[in-house]
Amino acid sequence: MSGGIAAKLTGTLFLILLVFVNASAQFDASPVRIMFYNVENLFDVNDDPLTEDNEFLPVGLRRWNYSRYKKKISSLYKTIIAAGEWEPPAVIGLCEIENRNVVEDLVYGTNLSKFRYQIIHEDSPDERGIDVCLILREGIMKLIDYQYLNPFTSDSGFRTRDVLYAKMQIRSDTIHYIVNHWPSRRGGVLAAEAERIKVAEMVRDLADSICSGQADAKIIIMGDLNATPDDRATAILTGKREKSPGLVNLSAGLPESSGTYRYRGTWETIDQVMVSEALVRVCTGLCTGPEHFRVFSPDFLLRKDPQYPGYAPFATYSGYRYQGGYSDHLPVLLDLLLR
Repeated sequence: MSGGIAAKLTGTLFLILLVFVNASAQFDASPVRIMFYNVENLFDVNDDPLTEDNEFLPVGLRRWNYSRYKKKISSLYKTIIAAGEWEPPAVIGLCEIENRNVVEDLVYGTNLSKFRYQIIHEDSPDERGIDVCLILREGIMKLIDYQYLNPFTSDSGFRTRDVLYAKMQIRSDTIHYIVNHWPSRRGGVLAAEAERIKVAEMVRDLADSICSGQADAKIIIMGDLNATPDDRATAILTGKREKSPGLVNLSAGLPESSGTYRYRGTWETIDQVMVSEALVRVCTGLCTGPEHFRVFSPDFLLRKDPQYPGYAPFATYSGYRYQGGYSDHLPVLLDLLLR
């Protein structure tokens, strides 16, 4: 081979290598996947005398039993594995779980045990005994600290789920997670609106406090807000405040034909993910954007709506009638990429 040809070949290979290196430097090939899932009343079959769990007992209105419970655990395991495309998500926020035992049955009593999930859970003051929790893969995530928060005192007479705040390290980045399950809209859209607003104000104050110590803090707020992206309570999180970095609602803008929950034939996005601006405008480290958020809606999580045209989440119950499905909510997923 002549020197000229060898020089040209070497130059070409160098350019190819340079392009490859630049592409690899821009984004890491393996994103960190985040998941949130309202699992629809994951109760065990044991009576807790301190909570109102009677309807989820073998003698209760729903005739909840061990066989149905084990099927539910298996269904949730299947959903988590599918959501991660056989490599389950690094962090999963869950709500409507009764206690730590049901989370342990999911994490340690299924093949999820191979993925070394750590559980963050505490009992909340909710009357029915349902809580929010986080599970995280120890090989990917490192827990720094966590705490549960609630804006309502025992004297207020209002009992609802706590908000979970967890600070974690992913690779060389610090991420702040805030997991929510806001007061229910049972009785109508305006039911408990004042209480949801109070929780929203607490969450926004927490986000502002985190950013006051670090303006470019990376925050992920996720959960069942029992409110759509354009509701008053949700707007508290995304509204502009003086000397406060904004929050970006990645759930906003979904088409009307999609959502996470279907009520009387209409889809609503009440399970949402918001992030601090630092995560969408960052130049280094972990980043994300609206294109990396999605509702997870494979065919097995849906069934034909018996009352309205179209499909709805394949729920465990329809009213008090057992269907054997997964949940009345669809999960949401978010990928974090390394830039």
